[in-house]
Amino acid sequence: MCINVKSEIAPLKKVLLHRPGKELENLTPDTLERLLFDDIPFLQVAQEEHDEFAKVLRENNVEVVYLEDLVAEVLNQSDEIRDQFVRQWIEEAGIATGKYQQKIFDFMMRYKDDNKALVLKTMEGIVLHELNYDKNDSLVDLMSTSSKLVIDPMPNLYFTRDPFATIGCGVSLNKMYSVTRNRETIYGEYIFKYHPDYKGQVDKYFDRYNPFHIEGGDILNINDKVLAIGISQRTEADAIEMLAKTVFHDQKSTIRTILAFEIPNTRAFMHLDTVFTQIDYDKFTVHPGILGPLVVYEIKPGKKDGEILVTTIESELETLLAKYLGLEKVTLIKCGGEDRIAAEREQWNDGSNTLCIAPGVIITYQRNTVTNELLRENGLKVIEIPSAELSRGRGGPRCMSMPLVREDIA
Repeated sequence: MCINVKSEIAPLKKVLLHRPGKELENLTPDTLERLLFDDIPFLQVAQEEHDEFAKVLRENNVEVVYLEDLVAEVLNQSDEIRDQFVRQWIEEAGIATGKYQQKIFDFMMRYKDDNKALVLKTMEGIVLHELNYDKNDSLVDLMSTSSKLVIDPMPNLYFTRDPFATIGCGVSLNKMYSVTRNRETIYGEYIFKYHPDYKGQVDKYFDRYNPFHIEGGDILNINDKVLAIGISQRTEADAIEMLAKTVFHDQKSTIRTILAFEIPNTRAFMHLDTVFTQIDYDKFTVHPGILGPLVVYEIKPGKKDGEILVTTIESELETLLAKYLGLEKVTLIKCGGEDRIAAEREQWNDGSNTLCIAPGVIITYQRNTVTNELLRENGLKVIEIPSAELSRGRGGPRCMSMPLVREDIA
């Protein structure tokens, strides 16, 4: 199957990444807040760290494919698809005037003989001085500096977990929380609509044109029957309800329960996967800040198509996870252990955001030394990757990876 992800821990066979590119070099102190960054990564080092991440995955028998390559392969199919993509990208970037829509389209056609370069340029953004413009024929241009961003970059793209999410044999093509990130989902739209490996083969459980936002970092495949979704800063309850109705209605889906976790609406608890991730059959990493009674909503199919049944559950996380995994107990390994300062520091650097590539085998950021040692003490095989620059984007190894194929749990 071209998409098969029914757990968080089964051996990972194929994964989608995006190697950080020049979009990071179009970040400035003035645009950080708008573009959802806290700092400006050093691109060369970020790329070296990301290459090490990809190398570790390949060394563990995981096929790595890149977002930019898949989209380029789509555009290589025809000039018509390429031109449609460019015009849609221009419109979604907020370019409203016919004059500038045509000017930018003509500029992008410089790359028409190299579609990968074209795709990378759409990710990088466009600065005014790159265009052939005459200040005297536009009041806006006359008032603008040559360094003005005409089209914003997409610096968050190396977090491939969020624009779409794999659920069983289907996908949720997401509507993102911010305008900046919502443009990222255009790549997924074209991959699943036109790429020969996916066209007509993947059921879509959510669409980027829906009115409510949801992001992939909030979606965890507990097993082939249970899905966990965070109600967070970036995922709305309305979106979860829409997705639930579609998933339950789809004949290929085996999901019969969705657990909606209400988590704090803060930057540090951005997504459910920054709060906890599964790392073995019976083990999870967890941020101590959410331990205690949780409010979780159990969603099940109703008697009629399109109906759902929702029940409120107040339970300890440990008890809840054990129940839905069919286990007597699970072990929660606290990010930072019992040290509150270490917990807060390592949570900020995504100590709970691990990528499980096989049961008990996880990739983590090297910098989270306290948490990594605790994981080893609990019998996990921990593979560390460097992260001095990658971590500045506030996302860990799970955030940076979108599994496309996992083996089924035995």
